[in-house]
Amino acid sequence: MPKGVTKRRPRTRAALLRAALATFAAHGFHASTIEQICEAAGYTRGAFYSNFGSKDELFLALFDDHSARIVSRIAELIDAATAEEFTLQDVADALSDIEPAERDWYLVSTEFTLHAIRNPHAARALAEHDARLRAEIARGLREQLTRAGRALTVDADELARLLIAIREGGLAQSYVEPDRLPPGRLERRFLVPLLTALTTDLG
Repeated sequence: MPKGVTKRRPRTRAALLRAALATFAAHGFHASTIEQICEAAGYTRGAFYSNFGSKDELFLALFDDHSARIVSRIAELIDAATAEEFTLQDVADALSDIEPAERDWYLVSTEFTLHAIRNPHAARALAEHDARLRAEIARGLREQLTRAGRALTVDADELARLLIAIREGGLAQSYVEPDRLPPGRLERRFLVPLLTALTTDLG
């Protein structure tokens, strides 16, 4: 493959991902067409199929991209904690951070999850990507809880599932009633007592 094409490929892929997220959020996963995504990105169908085999594959690439950004964002917030004594509150504050742009991802991911529930092949693929995200969350939890002087008394993967459920369930309510329940409020209110109950003091 020519060097120019090789260098352009990451830019093309990134542009298609950005266009796909915006298109899916505006029109829905099923209603959006590959043509709409290509038009929004400024590329042809050929460019799409040189990067993705289907809309499902495109969504899963979005999932991995979003997961990496969220994990990185949480790590940055935790690393920025300047308190002399790192606490469970620092962990909870990082996990409670919800950026405004998260709403678009919530719309897209919720619709794809419903699609996966109806489609066994999509469900298996989504479960694999979910598992990789949970593994990253579980690893980070163990590390940061140790830093806070705590150790888990439950399975880290199961706790990661619970934290994801709290985040997604809280966002569903927040986006319906944004004035009554700002995004992240439930996590800020309940994660410290939850993590306290599910950990033990290392000291």
